[in-house]
Amino acid sequence: MAKIIELLRKEHGDIEQMLQILEGELSIFDRQQRPDYRIVKAVINYLQDYPDGCHHPKEDMIFEKLRARDPVAAKRIGDLEAEHREEARSLQHIADIIRKISLNREVSQQTFGDALREFIRRHRTHMVMEERFFFPVASSALRAKDWAEIDLKWSDTKDSLFSVAMEEKCESLRDRLLYWTHERDERHH
Repeated sequence: MAKIIELLRKEHGDIEQMLQILEGELSIFDRQQRPDYRIVKAVINYLQDYPDGCHHPKEDMIFEKLRARDPVAAKRIGDLEAEHREEARSLQHIADIIRKISLNREVSQQTFGDALREFIRRHRTHMVMEERFFFPVASSALRAKDWAEIDLKWSDTKDSLFSVAMEEKCESLRDRLLYWTHERDERHH
């Protein structure tokens, strides 16, 4: 299996951790208690920055190669880039709701809960499709030369100052979020 696919799977695990944190805050919300909006906002920030800045570019490079190598398989996968854009719009909607809440504007609990639940559901569905279909199809369709070109292109991209800074920012935020939720869980047990 290509190193970049292994990396993408690890990143999906990191993203899943963030979705679990959101679910934890949502369960607090569902019990009619106030979730920690600092945590929710930080997860949303992470999910706005990390996938678009670090994760999706890798998937897009693979998908571009797949489209050139096997257009039929790429067509069966669908419009990966459109799904990524929809994910960004959905996150922006949730960020807007959280901003209104932080400004003490009236937002219905239903609106917040529904938006968060739908985002989590759609994001997981998207990652499952990638894990079960996109990655295996790309792994079998692309040749060693394709993977070498993807690795070379990714090496050029990831070593840029922007990419290094984005990785460090997201890793720091992810670590802080895991610490905050662990700290909160310890207080409540």
